[in-house]
Amino acid sequence: MTVSLERLRALRQQSGTPPSAGTPSRSDSRTQIDALRKLIRLKETAQPKRAPAQTRVIPGIEISEGLWLEESVHDLGLIWPDALCCKFDRREVPIQTRDLLFFDTETTGLSGGTGTRAFMIGAADIQGALLRVRQLTMSTLQAEVAMLQTFQSWLSPSTVLASYNGKSYDAPLLRTRYRLMRLAEPLTGLDHVDLLYPSRRQWKGQFENCRLATIERHVLRVVREDDLPGSEAPAAWLHYLRGGSATLLRRVLAHNHQDVVSLARLFIRLSEMGAVDRVR
Repeated sequence: MTVSLERLRALRQQSGTPPSAGTPSRSDSRTQIDALRKLIRLKETAQPKRAPAQTRVIPGIEISEGLWLEESVHDLGLIWPDALCCKFDRREVPIQTRDLLFFDTETTGLSGGTGTRAFMIGAADIQGALLRVRQLTMSTLQAEVAMLQTFQSWLSPSTVLASYNGKSYDAPLLRTRYRLMRLAEPLTGLDHVDLLYPSRRQWKGQFENCRLATIERHVLRVVREDDLPGSEAPAAWLHYLRGGSATLLRRVLAHNHQDVVSLARLFIRLSEMGAVDRVR
């Protein structure tokens, strides 16, 4: 590497070494070259250190390369009838409980668009008196096709999707990802109940907003502890992809898990209330 005299003098000034007249001595030149190398190293893009293997474990089992499935069942103390009244969604015909699939995604961005992808899908359905929660997490970008195919296997023509703002965000995003991955798109044509809209009609003006966390706190009496906001989920996943520990990613899993459980609780709450839309 060729270093100009002017550059060496500038480095010397940065390091606090007073300039000397004439040609620098061998020791001075060595010090200046070392300082230059240090400066170059600082400007280089440093690769993050890979966390120890034991801290990178994702909960669940690896069902495909880079795709992890976490499954659990819960007794929420709720009575699940064979069919649920859905007058709150302007439906006169009840929905069969066995057809409901509550779902939520965690994505690489909140603005949407073709560059945004889901790295986690959480879904819950009713199994007898229990709520089954299944969560898919990608640990590599290459696992996206497997994740989309697995989620598709959870759907049937009679599936009724239930979400919170999923009609505007989650479902369109997944449709886009299926098409970009050249896969058959399974969501179009499925019935979909978006609980955001009946929640707004029922509680608008009563609370500071109608975000799911707010409805949880005021209506379902659920207070999240150590919750990682959804806005921080993209950074948590990127940290893991770059070799970081799974600590933050586990918190994203916990956040997603609570989301789908709260969807189930909120659905049955609205059904029991028999909430009727109020025309604005």
